[in-house]
Amino acid sequence: MSSKQQSVKLNDGHFIPALGFGTYKPQGVHKSKSLEAATLAIRTGFRHIDTAHSYQVEEEIGQAIQSNIKAGVVKREDMFITTKLWCTCFRPELVKPSLEKSLKKLQLDYVDLYIMHYPVSMKPGDIDFPVDEKGKLLLDTVDFCATWEALEKCKDAGLVKSIGVSNFNHRQLERILNKPGLKYKPVCNQVECHLYLNQSKLLDYCKSKDIVLVAYGALGTQRYKEWVDQNSPVLLHDPVLCDVAKKNNRSPALIALRYLLQRGIVPLAQSFKENEMKENLQVFDFQLSPEDMKTLDDLNKNFRYLPVEILADHPEYPFLEEY
Repeated sequence: MSSKQQSVKLNDGHFIPALGFGTYKPQGVHKSKSLEAATLAIRTGFRHIDTAHSYQVEEEIGQAIQSNIKAGVVKREDMFITTKLWCTCFRPELVKPSLEKSLKKLQLDYVDLYIMHYPVSMKPGDIDFPVDEKGKLLLDTVDFCATWEALEKCKDAGLVKSIGVSNFNHRQLERILNKPGLKYKPVCNQVECHLYLNQSKLLDYCKSKDIVLVAYGALGTQRYKEWVDQNSPVLLHDPVLCDVAKKNNRSPALIALRYLLQRGIVPLAQSFKENEMKENLQVFDFQLSPEDMKTLDDLNKNFRYLPVEILADHPEYPFLEEY
């Protein structure tokens, strides 16, 4: 494990490791692959694992954590585990039971971070994407500020150390921050963020409120067929990025991660290959020059790989705002 692995202080005093391992499972990939990848990631040196109810791999992630603890590779307190509250469980009375279900699957007494997956509530039930007979998403009308209060109670109950959000725009964050009786601020906002969508305005806003930006899709996503337009540009093939990589004698993936890290963003890197995992942890071993950072800044085109159009009819769909 890179001895230089850094962490970032959250606004509640806890620390989040500055690089995380993402565990989204694309359709068609067997769950055993998720177990294998997470087990390897921990063994390779990752201490921050990001998962979610809707990825449907919490059991596998739990097994990976436990097997590494049993093997003496890590202790529970060395690990930083994030999972997410899904949109069908935003009614306040459903929040704690949903977290408890996740904890049971993960075989944990607490998670380090629990976040609302989107600001969009959907019809409660056992189906993650409930639709009507025309295929339209069945929405709910829960105010996410009420959901937030239920998350605060989970923190007070010791089921989670830190609470945050994901895919919120700055106006939605503002609503939580300005909520009367707010007990805890969100510690983070996890959003799609990479060289083509560098989120500079949202990042400035979050920094001004002492909220950490966590980046998914940091390497331009794994281009899952079910969500990503297959004609979209391949980030890691970008000629400018490849030039900067060559100049620094590093891979394009490492440059893409380092670019985020140097801006104070916590990137999540996903991989099913051990050599890539090892390489991604080298992000702490070098720095990019101000010139390289400027060159990479200029690659931004506000391009979103994951617009999640299925949510677009919801009044809280977050991606219509500029940031």
